[in-house]
Amino acid sequence: MNRPNTTPQTGANRNPVEDQLDSLISRIHSLSKEPRTGDGQPAAPEPERPRQAPRPSQPAPAPPPAPVRASQTPSSATVPTPPPLATPSSGVNSVPLKQKSPTTPRPNDSGPRLAKGFKPSRDEPWRPAEPEDIAESRINDSLLEAIVYRYLRNVGECEGRKIADQIKLPFRLVEPLLDRLKMEQRVGYKSSTATNDYVYVLTESGREVARNLSLDCTYFGACPVDLREYVASVRNQTIEGQYPKKPDLKRAFQDLLINPKMLIRLGPAVASGRGMFLFGFPGNGKTSIAERVTGAFGKYIWIPRAIEIDGNVLRVFDPMNHEIAMPDQGAGLLDIGGFDKRWVRIKRPTIVAGGELTLDMLEVQSNTDSNISESPLQLKSNCGTLVIDDFGRQKMSIDQLLNRWIIPLEKRYDFLNMANGKKIQVPFDQLVIFSTNLEPKDLVDDAFLRRIPYKIEVPDPPEADFRKLFEIMCKITKIPYQADAIEYLIQTHYLPVNRPFRNCQPRDLLLQVKNFCLYNDLKVELKNEYFDFACDNYFSVMD
Repeated sequence: MNRPNTTPQTGANRNPVEDQLDSLISRIHSLSKEPRTGDGQPAAPEPERPRQAPRPSQPAPAPPPAPVRASQTPSSATVPTPPPLATPSSGVNSVPLKQKSPTTPRPNDSGPRLAKGFKPSRDEPWRPAEPEDIAESRINDSLLEAIVYRYLRNVGECEGRKIADQIKLPFRLVEPLLDRLKMEQRVGYKSSTATNDYVYVLTESGREVARNLSLDCTYFGACPVDLREYVASVRNQTIEGQYPKKPDLKRAFQDLLINPKMLIRLGPAVASGRGMFLFGFPGNGKTSIAERVTGAFGKYIWIPRAIEIDGNVLRVFDPMNHEIAMPDQGAGLLDIGGFDKRWVRIKRPTIVAGGELTLDMLEVQSNTDSNISESPLQLKSNCGTLVIDDFGRQKMSIDQLLNRWIIPLEKRYDFLNMANGKKIQVPFDQLVIFSTNLEPKDLVDDAFLRRIPYKIEVPDPPEADFRKLFEIMCKITKIPYQADAIEYLIQTHYLPVNRPFRNCQPRDLLLQVKNFCLYNDLKVELKNEYFDFACDNYFSVMD
Protein backbone atom coordinates (compact mmCIF):
# COMPACT_ATOMS: atom_id res chain seq x y z
CA MET A 1 0.00 0.00 0.00
CA ASN A 2 1.29 3.39 -0.94
CA ARG A 3 1.52 5.85 1.90
CA PRO A 4 0.26 9.41 1.26
CA ASN A 5 2.88 11.97 0.57
CA THR A 6 3.08 14.39 3.55
CA THR A 7 5.96 16.44 2.23
CA PRO A 8 5.00 20.05 1.54
CA GLN A 9 4.91 20.77 -2.17
CA THR A 10 6.56 23.86 -3.53
CA GLY A 11 7.06 25.59 -6.83
CA ALA A 12 5.55 24.04 -9.89
CA ASN A 13 4.42 20.87 -8.10
CA ARG A 14 1.67 22.81 -6.19
CA ASN A 15 -1.80 23.05 -7.68
CA PRO A 16 -4.12 26.08 -7.42
CA VAL A 17 -6.47 24.39 -4.99
CA GLU A 18 -3.68 23.76 -2.54
CA ASP A 19 -2.51 27.34 -2.87
CA GLN A 20 -6.00 28.57 -1.99
CA LEU A 21 -6.18 26.24 0.99
CA ASP A 22 -2.80 27.41 2.27
CA SER A 23 -3.89 31.03 1.93
CA LEU A 24 -7.07 30.34 3.89
CA ILE A 25 -5.21 28.63 6.73
CA SER A 26 -2.65 31.43 6.85
CA ARG A 27 -5.46 33.95 7.10
CA ILE A 28 -6.95 32.08 10.06
CA HIS A 29 -3.58 32.02 11.79
CA SER A 30 -3.04 35.71 11.23
CA LEU A 31 -6.37 36.45 12.92
CA SER A 32 -5.42 34.32 15.92
CA LYS A 33 -2.52 36.71 16.62
CA GLU A 34 -0.04 33.81 16.56
CA PRO A 35 0.81 32.88 12.94
CA ARG A 36 2.61 29.57 12.41
CA THR A 37 4.71 28.07 9.67
CA GLY A 38 4.00 24.89 7.79
CA ASP A 39 5.75 22.73 10.42
CA GLY A 40 3.59 24.12 13.21
CA GLN A 41 6.19 26.43 14.79
CA PRO A 42 5.38 30.11 15.56
CA ALA A 43 6.26 32.39 12.70
CA ALA A 44 7.27 36.03 12.85
CA PRO A 45 4.43 38.35 11.91
CA GLU A 46 4.64 39.74 8.44
CA PRO A 47 4.02 43.39 7.70
CA GLU A 48 0.56 44.19 6.48
CA ARG A 49 0.37 44.57 2.74
CA PRO A 50 -1.64 47.37 1.21
CA ARG A 51 -4.92 46.42 -0.35
CA GLN A 52 -5.36 46.97 -4.04
CA ALA A 53 -8.66 48.25 -5.20
CA PRO A 54 -10.12 46.37 -8.20
CA ARG A 55 -10.21 48.21 -11.48
CA PRO A 56 -13.59 49.70 -12.32
CA SER A 57 -13.59 48.18 -15.81
CA GLN A 58 -12.47 44.69 -14.78
CA PRO A 59 -13.45 43.83 -11.24
CA ALA A 60 -11.53 40.88 -9.87
CA PRO A 61 -13.85 37.94 -9.21
CA ALA A 62 -13.65 36.27 -5.82
CA PRO A 63 -12.05 32.79 -5.93
CA PRO A 64 -14.38 29.90 -5.19
CA PRO A 65 -13.96 28.35 -1.73
CA ALA A 66 -11.99 25.12 -1.70
CA PRO A 67 -12.92 22.12 0.43
CA VAL A 68 -10.60 21.40 3.32
CA ARG A 69 -8.72 18.10 2.99
CA ALA A 70 -6.98 16.34 5.81
CA SER A 71 -4.08 15.40 3.61
CA GLN A 72 -3.12 19.01 3.07
CA THR A 73 -0.90 20.83 5.51
CA PRO A 74 -0.60 24.57 6.10
CA SER A 75 1.84 26.55 4.11
CA SER A 76 3.95 29.47 5.17
CA ALA A 77 2.35 31.60 2.48
CA THR A 78 0.20 34.43 3.89
CA VAL A 79 -2.42 36.88 2.64
CA PRO A 80 -2.84 40.56 3.51
CA THR A 81 -3.85 40.93 7.16
CA PRO A 82 -7.38 42.42 7.58
CA PRO A 83 -7.87 45.48 9.79
CA PRO A 84 -8.42 44.73 13.51
CA LEU A 85 -11.97 44.37 14.78
CA ALA A 86 -13.39 47.38 16.59
CA THR A 87 -13.55 46.94 20.34
CA PRO A 88 -14.45 49.40 23.14
CA SER A 89 -10.76 49.56 24.11
CA SER A 90 -9.34 50.06 20.65
CA GLY A 91 -8.88 53.81 21.14
CA VAL A 92 -8.89 56.06 18.13
CA ASN A 93 -9.00 53.07 15.79
CA SER A 94 -12.35 51.91 17.13
CA VAL A 95 -15.44 52.49 15.01
CA PRO A 96 -18.79 52.79 16.85
CA LEU A 97 -21.58 50.62 15.62
CA LYS A 98 -23.97 53.57 15.38
CA GLN A 99 -22.92 57.19 15.31
CA LYS A 100 -25.22 60.02 16.35
CA SER A 101 -25.44 63.23 14.46
CA PRO A 102 -23.64 66.03 16.32
CA THR A 103 -26.78 68.15 16.13
CA THR A 104 -28.97 65.55 17.83
CA PRO A 105 -29.69 66.66 21.43
CA ARG A 106 -28.99 64.16 24.14
CA PRO A 107 -31.07 63.65 27.30
CA ASN A 108 -30.39 66.40 29.79
CA ASP A 109 -30.09 65.13 33.33
CA SER A 110 -30.65 68.66 34.62
CA GLY A 111 -34.24 68.60 33.41
CA PRO A 112 -36.32 69.51 30.39
CA ARG A 113 -34.96 72.08 27.98
CA LEU A 114 -35.77 75.78 28.17
CA ALA A 115 -38.29 76.97 25.61
CA LYS A 116 -36.76 78.59 22.55
CA GLY A 117 -36.80 82.38 22.59
CA PHE A 118 -37.89 82.49 26.25
CA LYS A 119 -36.08 84.92 28.54
CA PRO A 120 -36.18 83.89 32.21
CA SER A 121 -37.30 86.52 34.70
CA ARG A 122 -38.11 86.70 38.37
CA ASP A 123 -41.81 86.33 37.68
CA GLU A 124 -41.24 83.31 35.41
CA PRO A 125 -37.78 81.79 35.89
CA TRP A 126 -38.32 78.77 33.63
CA ARG A 127 -40.51 77.49 30.79
CA PRO A 128 -40.42 73.94 29.35
CA ALA A 129 -39.60 73.56 25.66
CA GLU A 130 -41.84 71.63 23.31
CA PRO A 131 -40.65 68.00 22.99
CA GLU A 132 -38.88 67.14 19.75
CA ASP A 133 -38.38 63.41 20.20
CA ILE A 134 -40.12 60.69 22.24
CA ALA A 135 -36.93 59.13 23.60
CA GLU A 136 -35.08 62.38 24.24
CA SER A 137 -38.07 63.70 26.22
CA ARG A 138 -38.13 60.55 28.39
CA ILE A 139 -41.67 59.73 27.34
CA ASN A 140 -42.79 56.22 28.20
CA ASP A 141 -43.90 55.05 24.75
CA SER A 142 -45.79 52.05 26.18
CA LEU A 143 -47.80 54.32 28.46
CA LEU A 144 -48.36 56.75 25.58
CA GLU A 145 -49.74 53.94 23.42
CA ALA A 146 -52.03 52.82 26.24
CA ILE A 147 -53.39 56.36 26.65
CA VAL A 148 -54.23 56.52 22.93
CA TYR A 149 -56.03 53.17 23.13
CA ARG A 150 -58.10 54.27 26.15
CA TYR A 151 -58.96 57.63 24.64
CA LEU A 152 -60.19 56.12 21.37
CA ARG A 153 -62.22 53.57 23.32
CA ASN A 154 -63.79 56.40 25.32
CA VAL A 155 -64.66 58.72 22.40
CA GLY A 156 -65.27 56.08 19.73
CA GLU A 157 -63.65 58.02 16.87
CA CYS A 158 -61.34 61.00 16.66
CA GLU A 159 -59.08 62.92 14.30
CA GLY A 160 -55.36 62.47 14.66
CA ARG A 161 -54.72 66.10 15.58
CA LYS A 162 -57.40 66.00 18.27
CA ILE A 163 -55.76 62.90 19.71
CA ALA A 164 -52.47 64.81 19.86
CA ASP A 165 -54.26 67.74 21.52
CA GLN A 166 -55.78 65.40 24.11
CA ILE A 167 -52.44 63.94 25.14
CA LYS A 168 -50.72 67.36 24.82
CA LEU A 169 -48.00 66.30 22.38
CA PRO A 170 -47.12 67.68 18.93
CA PHE A 171 -48.91 65.87 16.13
CA ARG A 172 -45.61 65.05 14.44
CA LEU A 173 -44.74 62.83 17.43
CA VAL A 174 -48.15 61.17 17.59
CA GLU A 175 -48.59 60.51 13.87
CA PRO A 176 -45.92 57.74 13.67
CA LEU A 177 -47.64 55.93 16.55
CA LEU A 178 -51.00 56.11 14.78
CA ASP A 179 -49.40 54.86 11.55
CA ARG A 180 -47.91 51.89 13.37
CA LEU A 181 -51.23 51.02 15.00
CA LYS A 182 -52.80 51.22 11.54
CA MET A 183 -50.21 48.81 10.14
CA GLU A 184 -50.84 46.45 13.06
CA GLN A 185 -54.56 46.69 12.27
CA ARG A 186 -55.37 48.01 15.75
CA VAL A 187 -56.95 51.16 14.35
CA GLY A 188 -58.56 51.98 11.04
CA TYR A 189 -59.43 55.01 8.96
CA LYS A 190 -63.06 56.00 9.03
CA SER A 191 -62.58 59.02 6.79
CA SER A 192 -60.11 61.71 5.84
CA THR A 193 -60.14 65.42 6.70
CA ALA A 194 -59.39 68.60 4.82
CA THR A 195 -56.17 69.05 6.85
CA ASN A 196 -54.47 65.93 5.41
CA ASP A 197 -55.52 63.94 8.48
CA TYR A 198 -57.72 60.93 9.20
CA VAL A 199 -60.54 60.03 11.56
CA TYR A 200 -59.33 57.02 13.54
CA VAL A 201 -61.43 54.22 15.03
CA LEU A 202 -60.43 51.08 16.88
CA THR A 203 -60.67 47.77 15.10
CA GLU A 204 -62.05 44.69 16.85
CA SER A 205 -58.57 43.64 17.96
CA GLY A 206 -57.84 47.23 19.00
CA ARG A 207 -60.96 47.34 21.16
CA GLU A 208 -59.87 44.15 22.86
CA VAL A 209 -56.46 45.66 23.64
CA ALA A 210 -58.12 48.86 24.92
CA ARG A 211 -60.44 46.87 27.20
CA ASN A 212 -57.51 45.02 28.74
CA LEU A 213 -55.53 48.23 29.23
CA SER A 214 -58.52 49.91 30.90
CA LEU A 215 -58.58 47.16 33.50
CA ASP A 216 -55.12 48.25 34.67
CA CYS A 217 -55.75 52.01 34.57
CA THR A 218 -58.41 54.33 33.16
CA TYR A 219 -56.18 57.38 32.62
CA PHE A 220 -56.35 58.94 29.14
CA GLY A 221 -55.35 62.54 29.82
CA ALA A 222 -52.17 64.44 29.04
CA CYS A 223 -49.05 62.34 28.56
CA PRO A 224 -47.32 62.25 31.98
CA VAL A 225 -43.92 63.81 32.56
CA ASP A 226 -40.98 61.78 33.82
CA LEU A 227 -40.34 62.16 37.55
CA ARG A 228 -36.76 63.32 36.93
CA GLU A 229 -38.05 66.13 34.74
CA TYR A 230 -40.34 67.32 37.54
CA VAL A 231 -37.59 67.23 40.17
CA ALA A 232 -35.36 69.33 37.92
CA SER A 233 -38.17 71.83 37.27
CA VAL A 234 -38.58 72.42 41.00
CA ARG A 235 -34.88 73.22 41.26
CA ASN A 236 -35.29 75.78 38.48
CA GLN A 237 -38.27 77.46 40.15
CA THR A 238 -37.47 77.14 43.86
CA ILE A 239 -38.42 79.95 46.20
CA GLU A 240 -35.24 79.59 48.27
CA GLY A 241 -33.09 81.50 45.82
CA GLN A 242 -35.41 84.46 45.22
CA TYR A 243 -34.80 86.41 48.46
CA PRO A 244 -37.64 88.95 48.29
CA LYS A 245 -36.85 92.46 49.52
CA LYS A 246 -38.83 95.06 51.43
CA PRO A 247 -40.58 96.45 48.29
CA ASP A 248 -41.68 92.90 47.40
CA LEU A 249 -43.30 92.44 50.82
CA LYS A 250 -45.00 95.83 50.67
CA ARG A 251 -46.46 94.91 47.30
CA ALA A 252 -47.68 91.56 48.66
CA PHE A 253 -49.40 93.19 51.67
CA GLN A 254 -50.60 96.35 49.97
CA ASP A 255 -54.26 95.55 50.69
CA LEU A 256 -53.56 94.92 54.38
CA LEU A 257 -52.77 97.37 57.14
CA ILE A 258 -49.62 95.98 58.76
CA ASN A 259 -47.54 97.68 61.41
CA PRO A 260 -44.03 98.54 60.11
CA LYS A 261 -42.49 96.65 63.04
CA MET A 262 -44.41 93.57 61.99
CA LEU A 263 -43.13 93.93 58.44
CA ILE A 264 -39.54 94.07 59.71
CA ARG A 265 -39.98 90.74 61.48
CA LEU A 266 -41.79 89.12 58.58
CA GLY A 267 -39.23 90.12 55.95
CA PRO A 268 -36.30 87.83 56.87
CA ALA A 269 -38.66 84.93 57.57
CA VAL A 270 -40.24 85.16 54.13
CA ALA A 271 -36.89 85.66 52.40
CA SER A 272 -35.51 82.49 53.98
CA GLY A 273 -38.08 80.35 52.15
CA ARG A 274 -38.04 77.87 55.03
CA GLY A 275 -40.82 77.91 57.63
CA MET A 276 -42.38 80.00 60.36
CA PHE A 277 -44.88 80.04 63.19
CA LEU A 278 -47.50 82.80 63.21
CA PHE A 279 -49.16 82.89 66.61
CA GLY A 280 -51.32 85.30 68.50
CA PHE A 281 -54.91 86.00 69.48
CA PRO A 282 -57.64 85.08 67.00
CA GLY A 283 -58.81 87.77 64.60
CA ASN A 284 -55.52 89.61 64.17
CA GLY A 285 -54.91 88.50 60.58
CA LYS A 286 -52.57 85.52 60.86
CA THR A 287 -54.33 83.70 58.04
CA SER A 288 -54.56 86.85 55.92
CA ILE A 289 -50.83 87.41 56.30
CA ALA A 290 -50.01 83.78 55.49
CA GLU A 291 -52.19 83.80 52.36
CA ARG A 292 -50.39 86.84 50.97
CA VAL A 293 -46.81 85.77 51.63
CA THR A 294 -46.57 84.04 48.24
CA GLY A 295 -47.08 87.39 46.50
CA ALA A 296 -43.59 88.43 47.61
CA PHE A 297 -42.07 85.84 45.26
CA GLY A 298 -42.28 85.54 41.48
CA LYS A 299 -45.72 85.31 39.90
CA TYR A 300 -45.70 82.07 37.91
CA ILE A 301 -44.37 78.54 37.92
CA TRP A 302 -44.84 75.55 35.60
CA ILE A 303 -46.09 72.22 36.92
CA PRO A 304 -46.85 69.00 35.03
CA ARG A 305 -50.40 67.85 34.66
CA ALA A 306 -49.28 64.38 35.71
CA ILE A 307 -46.08 62.51 36.55
CA GLU A 308 -45.12 59.04 35.34
CA ILE A 309 -43.39 56.69 37.78
CA ASP A 310 -42.58 53.26 36.33
CA GLY A 311 -45.78 53.26 34.31
CA ASN A 312 -47.94 54.61 37.16
CA VAL A 313 -49.68 57.99 36.85
CA LEU A 314 -49.54 60.58 39.64
CA ARG A 315 -51.65 63.70 39.06
CA VAL A 316 -50.13 67.01 40.17
CA PHE A 317 -52.28 69.77 38.67
CA ASP A 318 -55.34 70.40 40.83
CA PRO A 319 -57.88 73.01 39.64
CA MET A 320 -59.15 73.35 43.22
CA ASN A 321 -55.77 74.50 44.52
CA HIS A 322 -53.97 75.82 41.43
CA GLU A 323 -54.93 78.97 39.52
CA ILE A 324 -54.08 78.47 35.88
CA ALA A 325 -52.41 81.36 34.02
CA MET A 326 -51.29 80.09 30.62
CA PRO A 327 -49.27 82.38 28.31
CA ASP A 328 -50.66 83.57 25.01
CA GLN A 329 -50.33 81.14 22.12
CA GLY A 330 -51.60 80.52 18.64
CA ALA A 331 -54.68 78.47 17.89
CA GLY A 332 -55.48 75.53 15.64
CA LEU A 333 -53.15 74.94 12.72
CA LEU A 334 -51.35 78.22 13.41
CA ASP A 335 -50.24 77.05 16.85
CA ILE A 336 -46.46 77.06 16.57
CA GLY A 337 -45.94 75.68 20.07
CA GLY A 338 -43.15 77.27 22.02
CA PHE A 339 -43.68 75.29 25.22
CA ASP A 340 -44.54 71.80 26.35
CA LYS A 341 -48.33 71.47 26.56
CA ARG A 342 -47.99 68.68 29.12
CA TRP A 343 -47.10 71.42 31.62
CA VAL A 344 -49.37 74.13 33.04
CA ARG A 345 -48.37 77.62 34.05
CA ILE A 346 -50.02 78.59 37.31
CA LYS A 347 -49.73 81.35 39.84
CA ARG A 348 -47.37 80.40 42.63
CA PRO A 349 -49.61 78.24 44.79
CA THR A 350 -50.89 79.09 48.24
CA ILE A 351 -52.56 76.04 49.74
CA VAL A 352 -54.37 76.36 53.06
CA ALA A 353 -55.28 73.34 55.18
CA GLY A 354 -57.20 73.89 58.41
CA GLY A 355 -58.90 71.67 60.91
CA GLU A 356 -59.91 69.24 58.15
CA LEU A 357 -56.29 68.13 57.65
CA THR A 358 -55.70 64.41 58.15
CA LEU A 359 -52.63 62.23 57.83
CA ASP A 360 -53.98 60.64 54.63
CA MET A 361 -53.92 64.04 52.92
CA LEU A 362 -50.13 64.06 53.31
CA GLU A 363 -49.71 60.76 51.45
CA VAL A 364 -50.34 59.63 47.89
CA GLN A 365 -54.04 58.90 47.52
CA SER A 366 -54.74 56.04 45.13
CA ASN A 367 -58.08 55.20 43.57
CA THR A 368 -58.40 51.43 43.41
CA ASP A 369 -61.04 51.61 40.68
CA SER A 370 -59.16 53.87 38.25
CA ASN A 371 -55.60 53.15 39.46
CA ILE A 372 -54.84 56.86 39.19
CA SER A 373 -52.94 58.42 42.10
CA GLU A 374 -53.39 61.93 43.49
CA SER A 375 -50.41 63.84 44.85
CA PRO A 376 -50.47 65.04 48.48
CA LEU A 377 -50.80 68.65 49.59
CA GLN A 378 -47.09 69.24 50.13
CA LEU A 379 -46.30 68.16 46.57
CA LYS A 380 -48.99 70.45 45.14
CA SER A 381 -47.59 73.37 47.12
CA ASN A 382 -43.99 73.03 45.88
CA CYS A 383 -42.44 76.37 44.89
CA GLY A 384 -45.21 78.14 46.83
CA THR A 385 -46.67 78.36 50.34
CA LEU A 386 -48.39 75.74 52.46
CA VAL A 387 -50.42 77.17 55.35
CA ILE A 388 -51.45 74.92 58.23
CA ASP A 389 -54.23 77.04 59.68
CA ASP A 390 -55.52 76.61 63.24
CA PHE A 391 -52.55 74.41 64.01
CA GLY A 392 -53.30 72.17 66.94
CA ARG A 393 -56.99 71.73 66.08
CA GLN A 394 -56.63 69.11 63.32
CA LYS A 395 -58.30 65.71 63.46
CA MET A 396 -54.84 64.14 63.50
CA SER A 397 -52.68 64.48 66.57
CA ILE A 398 -49.89 67.05 66.65
CA ASP A 399 -47.30 64.31 67.19
CA GLN A 400 -48.40 62.54 64.01
CA LEU A 401 -48.00 65.68 61.92
CA LEU A 402 -44.67 66.59 63.45
CA ASN A 403 -43.24 63.10 63.07
CA ARG A 404 -44.35 63.04 59.44
CA TRP A 405 -42.59 66.31 58.59
CA ILE A 406 -39.68 66.57 61.00
CA ILE A 407 -37.21 65.23 58.40
CA PRO A 408 -38.66 66.93 55.26
CA LEU A 409 -38.59 70.32 56.96
CA GLU A 410 -34.85 69.98 57.50
CA LYS A 411 -33.71 67.98 54.45
CA ARG A 412 -36.06 69.68 51.94
CA TYR A 413 -37.14 66.39 50.38
CA ASP A 414 -39.87 63.89 51.15
CA PHE A 415 -40.56 60.20 50.53
CA LEU A 416 -43.89 59.02 49.17
CA ASN A 417 -45.26 55.50 48.87
CA MET A 418 -46.94 54.62 45.59
CA ALA A 419 -49.85 52.22 45.32
CA ASN A 420 -47.59 49.46 43.92
CA GLY A 421 -45.31 49.67 46.96
CA LYS A 422 -42.58 51.72 45.29
CA LYS A 423 -41.13 54.54 47.39
CA ILE A 424 -40.09 57.71 45.57
CA GLN A 425 -38.16 60.78 46.65
CA VAL A 426 -39.72 64.14 45.77
CA PRO A 427 -38.83 67.77 46.57
CA PHE A 428 -40.22 69.38 49.71
CA ASP A 429 -39.73 72.93 48.46
CA GLN A 430 -42.26 75.35 49.91
CA LEU A 431 -42.62 77.92 52.66
CA VAL A 432 -44.54 76.15 55.42
CA ILE A 433 -46.45 78.48 57.75
CA PHE A 434 -48.06 77.20 60.93
CA SER A 435 -50.78 79.57 62.07
CA THR A 436 -52.11 79.02 65.57
CA ASN A 437 -53.94 80.73 68.39
CA LEU A 438 -51.95 78.73 70.90
CA GLU A 439 -48.44 79.19 72.23
CA PRO A 440 -46.01 77.20 70.02
CA LYS A 441 -43.94 75.94 72.95
CA ASP A 442 -47.10 74.42 74.45
CA LEU A 443 -47.76 72.49 71.20
CA VAL A 444 -44.41 71.10 70.06
CA ASP A 445 -41.06 70.13 71.52
CA ASP A 446 -37.70 71.82 71.06
CA ALA A 447 -36.62 69.42 68.30
CA PHE A 448 -39.45 70.58 66.06
CA LEU A 449 -39.15 74.25 67.02
CA ARG A 450 -35.51 74.13 65.93
CA ARG A 451 -36.64 73.18 62.40
CA ILE A 452 -39.02 76.15 62.26
CA PRO A 453 -36.49 78.98 62.57
CA TYR A 454 -38.94 81.90 62.78
CA LYS A 455 -41.64 82.33 65.44
CA ILE A 456 -43.54 85.55 64.90
CA GLU A 457 -46.30 86.86 67.12
CA VAL A 458 -49.10 88.81 65.48
CA PRO A 459 -50.06 91.32 68.20
CA ASP A 460 -53.22 93.34 68.75
CA PRO A 461 -53.30 96.54 66.69
CA PRO A 462 -52.75 99.89 68.44
CA GLU A 463 -55.68 102.30 68.68
CA ALA A 464 -54.48 104.42 65.75
CA ASP A 465 -54.36 101.39 63.44
CA PHE A 466 -57.74 100.30 64.74
CA ARG A 467 -59.28 103.63 63.72
CA LYS A 468 -57.52 103.44 60.34
CA LEU A 469 -59.02 99.98 59.75
CA PHE A 470 -62.53 101.43 60.14
CA GLU A 471 -61.75 104.01 57.50
CA ILE A 472 -60.45 101.35 55.10
CA MET A 473 -63.35 98.97 55.69
CA CYS A 474 -65.94 101.72 55.21
CA LYS A 475 -64.71 102.11 51.64
CA ILE A 476 -64.91 98.37 51.07
CA THR A 477 -68.40 97.98 52.56
CA LYS A 478 -69.57 101.24 50.90
CA ILE A 479 -70.69 102.82 54.17
CA PRO A 480 -70.02 106.58 54.61
CA TYR A 481 -67.26 107.04 57.16
CA GLN A 482 -68.25 108.95 60.29
CA ALA A 483 -65.38 109.73 62.68
CA ASP A 484 -67.79 110.72 65.51
CA ALA A 485 -69.49 107.31 65.43
CA ILE A 486 -66.12 105.53 65.59
CA GLU A 487 -65.09 107.72 68.52
CA TYR A 488 -68.33 106.84 70.33
CA LEU A 489 -67.71 103.13 69.70
CA ILE A 490 -64.19 103.21 71.16
CA GLN A 491 -65.03 105.41 74.14
CA THR A 492 -68.17 103.45 75.02
CA HIS A 493 -67.54 99.81 74.16
CA TYR A 494 -63.73 99.43 74.34
CA LEU A 495 -61.82 101.69 76.69
CA PRO A 496 -64.15 101.53 79.74
CA VAL A 497 -64.12 97.69 79.76
CA ASN A 498 -60.49 97.27 78.62
CA ARG A 499 -61.66 95.32 75.60
CA PRO A 500 -58.69 94.48 73.34
CA PHE A 501 -58.63 95.66 69.76
CA ARG A 502 -58.64 92.99 67.05
CA ASN A 503 -57.97 93.45 63.35
CA CYS A 504 -61.13 91.60 62.36
CA GLN A 505 -63.53 93.66 64.46
CA PRO A 506 -63.93 96.75 62.20
CA ARG A 507 -65.08 94.55 59.32
CA ASP A 508 -67.38 92.45 61.49
CA LEU A 509 -69.02 95.39 63.26
CA LEU A 510 -69.56 97.32 60.01
CA LEU A 511 -71.27 94.32 58.46
CA GLN A 512 -73.54 94.08 61.51
CA VAL A 513 -74.53 97.71 61.07
CA LYS A 514 -75.13 97.30 57.33
CA ASN A 515 -77.30 94.21 57.77
CA PHE A 516 -79.33 95.94 60.51
CA CYS A 517 -80.03 98.89 58.24
CA LEU A 518 -80.94 96.76 55.23
CA TYR A 519 -83.30 94.58 57.23
CA ASN A 520 -85.14 97.54 58.77
CA ASP A 521 -85.21 99.44 55.45
CA LEU A 522 -83.04 102.21 56.89
CA LYS A 523 -80.38 104.33 55.30
CA VAL A 524 -77.03 102.60 55.62
CA GLU A 525 -74.94 104.89 57.77
CA LEU A 526 -72.97 104.95 61.01
CA LYS A 527 -74.93 105.96 64.10
CA ASN A 528 -74.29 105.44 67.79
CA GLU A 529 -77.42 103.34 68.32
CA TYR A 530 -76.48 101.13 65.38
CA PHE A 531 -73.12 100.43 67.00
CA ASP A 532 -74.87 99.68 70.31
CA PHE A 533 -76.95 97.03 68.57
CA ALA A 534 -73.92 95.56 66.78
CA CYS A 535 -71.80 95.36 69.96
CA ASP A 536 -74.60 93.70 71.94
CA ASN A 537 -74.76 90.94 69.32
CA TYR A 538 -71.05 90.62 68.66
CA PHE A 539 -69.64 90.63 72.19
CA SER A 540 -72.53 88.95 74.01
CA VAL A 541 -70.66 85.68 74.69
CA MET A 542 -67.08 86.88 74.21
CA ASP A 543 -66.84 88.88 77.41
